[in-house]
Amino acid sequence: MPKLLIVDDSALMRKHLRTLFEETGSFEVRTARNGRDALEQIDAFEPDVVTLDVNMPEMDGLTCLGEIMASAPRPVVMVSSLTSEGAAVTLEAMQLGAVDYVEKPGGTVSLNIDGIRREMIDKVRVAVRAKPRRAHGLLDRVRRSGRAAVPAPRRAAPRVGWSDGLVLIGVSTGGPRTLEEILPDLPADLPWPIVIAQHMPRAFTGAFAQRLDKVCALDVSEVVGPTPLTPGRVYIGRGDADVVIERRLGRLLVNTIPSDTSLRWHPSVDRLVRSASGHLPGDSLVAVQLTGMGDDGAAAMAELRRSGGRTIAESEESAVVFGMPAELIKQGGATVTLPARSIPNQLISWLSRGSDGSRP
Repeated sequence: MPKLLIVDDSALMRKHLRTLFEETGSFEVRTARNGRDALEQIDAFEPDVVTLDVNMPEMDGLTCLGEIMASAPRPVVMVSSLTSEGAAVTLEAMQLGAVDYVEKPGGTVSLNIDGIRREMIDKVRVAVRAKPRRAHGLLDRVRRSGRAAVPAPRRAAPRVGWSDGLVLIGVSTGGPRTLEEILPDLPADLPWPIVIAQHMPRAFTGAFAQRLDKVCALDVSEVVGPTPLTPGRVYIGRGDADVVIERRLGRLLVNTIPSDTSLRWHPSVDRLVRSASGHLPGDSLVAVQLTGMGDDGAAAMAELRRSGGRTIAESEESAVVFGMPAELIKQGGATVTLPARSIPNQLISWLSRGSDGSRP
């Protein structure tokens, strides 16, 4: 039976979360009242997974996470408010190695805890099987987390001769950290735009796009409405909606539309890939399936490969959760399987033009 440590400064919240998980009969549970107490409990209890509140006295969640990942890495699920400040802190936690996050109930905890019951249990169960990854220079990163990031050097991306090709990326649990490993290694003159469906709440995607824009040579923005696709740019689908490719007056656009309620995850990877396949031939599309639970996008990417498209599945070696890429591989839909660190070079190789300017 996996061991779970619940860390929260609210006695009421600790009580309700402990009851929630003990009622499943699937966890041995202990609690801690702040980050400092959590570190002591981790040494004594050796939990398999930790839920960690962001705002706590004595030692906050971000500092505690840094200590955990530097000294005794294990899966951590952050519990955060979905405010702009909460989103920024949670994204920093994802980069530092947290596996996932859930929204902290507001108002009366006893009334609102049911609203996150299924999500909390599902994400903690997945986290138990996830592989935490230690970040380089982690404690230094925590100490300077409030400082502004230094923008990556940029140069003008090409605006002529675009061959109407497109890179599509699907990603879920563990995605923020993985995307921050891949996208900064891509050059500003990448000849095709990139559109990303990252399963994420609406309050997070804008902050995430801004964060990536600071560290990438490519321009990164959130999709908030119909937007012409341009080389040298990365488009992040708005959370709690779906992101699709459209063609208007002969020009390709990326757009955000209401989520399809028949689908479980949003922005939907499946819907993004199918919409792109409806407007571009297979050999003009490259699809990348990264870390995440479930199978969103696997069937659509497998169909894309059969129609002449190229696909990359992140390997089990680097995937925080191997569910989505594993399903793509299972369906025979992966052209290549690579660890995250090797994906930028593969994309650059595939998208490089010949000297005659022919299609990659």
